[in-house]
Amino acid sequence: MKYRLLTKEQFESLHQEFAIFLASQSIDVKEWDEIKTQKPEVALEEMKVFSDIVWEDVLTKTTYLEHFSETSANFFKCDADKIDRIAIKITWDINLLTQEGFEWLMKNPLDNSVEIFKGSKHYTTERNTEIFELIEKGSIITDGEIFKYFKELTI
Repeated sequence: MKYRLLTKEQFESLHQEFAIFLASQSIDVKEWDEIKTQKPEVALEEMKVFSDIVWEDVLTKTTYLEHFSETSANFFKCDADKIDRIAIKITWDINLLTQEGFEWLMKNPLDNSVEIFKGSKHYTTERNTEIFELIEKGSIITDGEIFKYFKELTI
């Protein structure tokens, strides 16, 4: 398996898509129920294949990621061959995980207590694998508005 198994909630939200996937494998509802009870290892393999297909599709479409901690934020733009990063560090007592802390940052991006770093690197492994690793470490997929905001500030 290239990525990880989708969660139960993710499978439930993709119920229709999973049914279509099984149908493409010539597996109907009755047969799927039999496979789940009589051959759970085969059922798990089908779920793994489907999970990898879903992850591959999501990661291929991903352009922006964000990751926040109490005193830092990282914004990523994932291009085809490289990833750009804007890293922000707060040097005084403010918690970016709170609404108040986030709003303070957005209103005071050039404050002396805000350090902004920019960089980019070419992928060292496959693009989607690196994006997946960032997601597994807590990054979330976004529309890139905050990345663009800080990019404009640091030009």
